[in-house]
Amino acid sequence: MAKKEDFKKQDQNLENVEEAMSTTSVWIEEHSTMLTWIIVGIAAVVMGCIAINQYVIKPKALEASNENAKAVVYFAAGDWQKALAGDDAECIGFEAIADEYSHYQEGELAALYAGICHYQLGEYEEAAKYLKKFSADDLTIDPAARQLLGDAYVQMDELEKAAVAFRSAANSENEIVAPMSLKKAGFVYLELGDKKQAKKVFEMIRQKYPNSAEASDIDKYIALAEE
Repeated sequence: MAKKEDFKKQDQNLENVEEAMSTTSVWIEEHSTMLTWIIVGIAAVVMGCIAINQYVIKPKALEASNENAKAVVYFAAGDWQKALAGDDAECIGFEAIADEYSHYQEGELAALYAGICHYQLGEYEEAAKYLKKFSADDLTIDPAARQLLGDAYVQMDELEKAAVAFRSAANSENEIVAPMSLKKAGFVYLELGDKKQAKKVFEMIRQKYPNSAEASDIDKYIALAEE
């Protein structure tokens, strides 16, 4: 409940409104020329941003998209090396796209592809490097990328980082990725000797994703964590 003093302060503030408005009006009149130039300046910045978006950002994004399409052909064929490094002809490869267009969504997508390619080649440190560059609002692709990052950390025996990546992927609550990531996190915790955390994530699968494939045999892993 508001105090009486608060109401008194409100009354004083209301009494000052008319005076403040009057003062503001005078200031605006005295500084009308300056305000006009400020407005013109803001408009110029806005128009500049529109122009940059129309004539710089959009063409660069389209350019990056076209480059990704060329590399995806090799990716789909399982030619991870050419997908990464290009073919010395028209395709520059995902690594170059990720670096050259890093400020664009298409550049981040190329980083994801590059991470997958490096993982397929068994180059887990490079895979992690590129996977960390990727982020998206998509509730399927983003957690799947985080899960793959966790897999890369496991391959590098960086289990603490793997657990963080798996838990991050599980936070998406994606019905497919989340229970899978939780189970992987549980296995990592068991490997680390942290049975308390292992039990916690295994129980989360049973509670939140009872119909998932991972839940079908989760009781035995919970029991293992209780030993």
